[in-house]
Amino acid sequence: MRVPRVYIEEKIYSGEITSLSSDKAHHILHVLRLRVGDQVKLFDNSGLQFNAHIVETEKRAVHVKAEEQEECLGESPLDITLCLAVSKGQHMDFSIQKAVELGVKNITPIISEYSNVKLVGDRETNKLTHWKKIIVGATEQSGRGVLTKIESPVAFDEAIESHDEVTKILLYPGAEKSMSDIEIKERKLILMVGSEGGFSDFEFQKAMDNNFVPVNVGPRILRAETAVVCGVSLAQQLWGDLN
Repeated sequence: MRVPRVYIEEKIYSGEITSLSSDKAHHILHVLRLRVGDQVKLFDNSGLQFNAHIVETEKRAVHVKAEEQEECLGESPLDITLCLAVSKGQHMDFSIQKAVELGVKNITPIISEYSNVKLVGDRETNKLTHWKKIIVGATEQSGRGVLTKIESPVAFDEAIESHDEVTKILLYPGAEKSMSDIEIKERKLILMVGSEGGFSDFEFQKAMDNNFVPVNVGPRILRAETAVVCGVSLAQQLWGDLN
């Protein structure tokens, strides 16, 4: 059985005993059904992971002892920032999860004309908390050692005006260029993907005025979450570590 990986917010030291949070303890005890002596791997967002074993369990607590450390090998050499138009519910969750699994380093949620999602006050805070949990889970599953960073949602105009010195790609059905026609700089890339309705003509033109290159990923119209998987996968295959 594959050894489960657990993210710990505090810095981990070899030889120390760490208490897992209640939700992770519940998963360890009641979903994975692990017991004293069973192996886990711990990581703390440093790029390292630690072999560990369970030394004690309680009704709602699990204590593990960190052992030798090793480097996580799941980070991509390609630095992708995904500018992702906010979509509804599970569509956005799926996009974030798969972006993390595919090695995206940064995610910037953007509010576009066709987003159809209102994020104000507590709703924005709650969404960010929810998305960060998805990132942690996907990082644990995928073998990465560094959490994908996610920013607070920004307006479309703010998103397109940043990152001036980086290759910027906009996925856009019907564009003349394909991903393989693009040359990137220093293995850094901004990839912008729209919501279910795509981008308006006005947004498309503003993106072009800010040096985004429109790219298509084939003759079919893809759902937003499919476009994320397809676009990131193509980028990783061309310039990253996806073989």
